[in-house]
Amino acid sequence: MQGIFSRVALHRLTVRFVNRVTILVRRFTMLVTCRSIVIAYLVAMLAVQAERCTPAHAGPSQILVEAEQFADLGGWDVDQQAMEQMGSPYLLAHGLGVPVKDATTGVTFPESGVHRVWVRTRDWVAPWGQHGAPGRFQVLVNGVPLAMTFGTEGADWHWQDGGTVDVGGEATVALHDLTGFEGRCDAIVFVQEPAVAPPNADPEMTVWRRNLLGLDGPPGDGGEFDLVVVGGGVAGTAAAVSAARQGLAVALVQDRPVLGGNGSSEVRVWPEGHTRQQPFPHVGDIVEELCPPKAAGTGNAKGGGIYDDDRKLRVARAEPHITLMLEQRVNEVEAHDGKIVSVTAQHVRSARRTRIRGRLFADCTGDAAVGFLAGADFEVSSEGTMGASNLWNVLDQADAGQVLQCECKDKDALTVQTESGSVAAPFPRLPWAIDLADKPFPGRQSLDGGTAKKPLDLLGGWFWESGFDKDQIKDIERIRDNNLRAMYGAWDALKNVDGQYPNHRLGWSAFIAGKRESRRLLGDVVLTADDFRGGKAWPDAAFPCTWHIDVHFPNPAFDKDLDGDAFISHYTRGKGYTYKGPYWAPYRCLYSRTISNLFMAGRNISVDRQALGAVRVMRTCGMMGEIVGKAAWICVSHETLPRGVFERHIDLLHELMRAPGGSRREGVKGELQSIAP
Repeated sequence: MQGIFSRVALHRLTVRFVNRVTILVRRFTMLVTCRSIVIAYLVAMLAVQAERCTPAHAGPSQILVEAEQFADLGGWDVDQQAMEQMGSPYLLAHGLGVPVKDATTGVTFPESGVHRVWVRTRDWVAPWGQHGAPGRFQVLVNGVPLAMTFGTEGADWHWQDGGTVDVGGEATVALHDLTGFEGRCDAIVFVQEPAVAPPNADPEMTVWRRNLLGLDGPPGDGGEFDLVVVGGGVAGTAAAVSAARQGLAVALVQDRPVLGGNGSSEVRVWPEGHTRQQPFPHVGDIVEELCPPKAAGTGNAKGGGIYDDDRKLRVARAEPHITLMLEQRVNEVEAHDGKIVSVTAQHVRSARRTRIRGRLFADCTGDAAVGFLAGADFEVSSEGTMGASNLWNVLDQADAGQVLQCECKDKDALTVQTESGSVAAPFPRLPWAIDLADKPFPGRQSLDGGTAKKPLDLLGGWFWESGFDKDQIKDIERIRDNNLRAMYGAWDALKNVDGQYPNHRLGWSAFIAGKRESRRLLGDVVLTADDFRGGKAWPDAAFPCTWHIDVHFPNPAFDKDLDGDAFISHYTRGKGYTYKGPYWAPYRCLYSRTISNLFMAGRNISVDRQALGAVRVMRTCGMMGEIVGKAAWICVSHETLPRGVFERHIDLLHELMRAPGGSRREGVKGELQSIAP
């Protein structure tokens, strides 16, 4: 990426302003002949424009290099999970203890000379008062490291002073990871002296970024659609496919490069829940197209190919009515009089914004991001929340077959070591990780407190979960980091305290957190756990639930002395948490009671906290999406809104639910051609 020189931006802004003032003068003098009024108006406009220009362009020239925009990311990963909290995506050196390959890019400097360098980063273990700065990295300019090592200070994101560097017209800039233990970099700024640290808080920082990137204008036009689906997990993808097969023009907006959400290779939670249940055995057909059938060797935290990301992308891309927008994070919503007009998405790497207009919208984000920004009614649990997991696994470095399948970032070097017989896999002591030297954890002990019979099978499973007393949206970076500290602490204890597994190493770990709970949007019905227990029947039965009332909480056998940072969960089960299934939940859980054109599907639907335990598994969420897609067609073809589907067209919705999921229309007015999946 080439840096952007502020003088160029200032010149462009000045030309734009002069043209604007010229037009205003012509229009104003036609209406008002009084010279004093014209002068007063122009002076006021100049003052406003000067005020807008001053913060971003005053002072020395600045060249902003966003880390996620590096030309070659090397072994660094783009992490967008906390964009709204820290202002931007960033690059993460997720090497599991092995330094990752450098990220590199080219920068053009309009003027050579001495520049001060600021790097936005943080010491990610500082919130726990830990020392050691595991996320250390260097910034190299033309192959030479700056004097400062980064990621060594500050619990919060901030601009760390990197000293000065003398550059010519062009330079190569690289991020050089020193540890493989989660170093992170948001951006680099080169500033000609005298240098002042860039802004570090919004809204000033966002305005400053956009100005320097030349993206301070209005968002681009992303088009207009019958249905805009935000969130590309199983629920959102199923909703988009279902609606497209009904002939609707659909936008599917997803903030990661793959579809599937928790069921993707990035998170690796196996999709659960039973599809194709009576009396509507075709509900779930689309889910079965998206999610591979369960077979031997499948499950949580397995090899990435098992989750078949390409399968989901193929199904979505095969639909001519779907416009797929990957790596686009919706962070603005325009709504008027209880109705959404558009959403604005920011591209995770380029930062370019796109405004997407729609007749109907579906919030499938899990976090209810669209509904929240639109002002919809929602709930957040007050008695604690279910946590998030970052699954992980290990491999035997002495097993050539496991090495061949390894997804680690140093695979080539590892293969050479294995072939040469160098199979020992030492692991350093980690004083900054959770100290588990004398504590139990699954893999050292079984979940019931005894000795584990297959200890490796208990490492990195779904129950490695934290954040029970944290905000799953605002605190997601800390929650994820606590999961990583638990993983590293456990592996340190097994390798260095217990002396086990001399040839084993960490093989894979998710850096994207698998969430279970956050906001829930409220519909005309708020489904409760008692509805499940009592078998309450609904006239608008829409999707089958088969998972038990599964709510997680810290496991008391493993949370001693962890001071709110428990990382192993327990779950509700037995009497009071089962029901006779399949239980057909009502359609009225799938649309907002306050935003008239907003559907929802996934774990953010209208349920209470305990009922969430029964509906949140992915195959169930995918069937919600199928129903939303069919209901959206009824809205468009019968000129109604989501509530109107229940009030006037529920029989038609049930009729559509009886058709095979592969059935399709050529357009909204076309006949539904019943095609078996």
